[in-house]
Amino acid sequence: MECKVKDMDSLLYKVGKAFLPSLSPVAELPWSVIFEDEGSAAYFYACDRRREQEGDGWESSVLDAMLVYNTASLEEPERERLATLEWSRDGLRAVLRLDGVPQVLVDFKERCGYCRSNFPNFMEDQRGGWRTASHAWSDEAMAEFEKETIFQ
Repeated sequence: MECKVKDMDSLLYKVGKAFLPSLSPVAELPWSVIFEDEGSAAYFYACDRRREQEGDGWESSVLDAMLVYNTASLEEPERERLATLEWSRDGLRAVLRLDGVPQVLVDFKERCGYCRSNFPNFMEDQRGGWRTASHAWSDEAMAEFEKETIFQ
């Protein structure tokens, strides 16, 4: 079941099959995020919708991809879960929460992502200036996000 609340999208799902896209609430901005559980693993993608026109679908729009979980490592994989994607009021940051717990934070202004798994990490290649050498979780960045959202 998919639900839309102002600046938040949610999905009740069973591990192994989920796809939840969300657009920045600021219509002028090209940012979007996607949570996808492909069966063996789940990923979070930060995207620039302008790139979709240059390539083949949403995959060509990906600026960054982060591992959310490996299915085999989850406790109670058969349990239904709630995924929510929340946006900051300025439409520049988004958070993925699973069952209310933040798992990924992406900051389009700073061009970086933070995730609990801190994976994958790559050598900096300067493509688009997105930080890819580290995805280490930041409590400070999350606190800043929560301070500026409307969901307090």
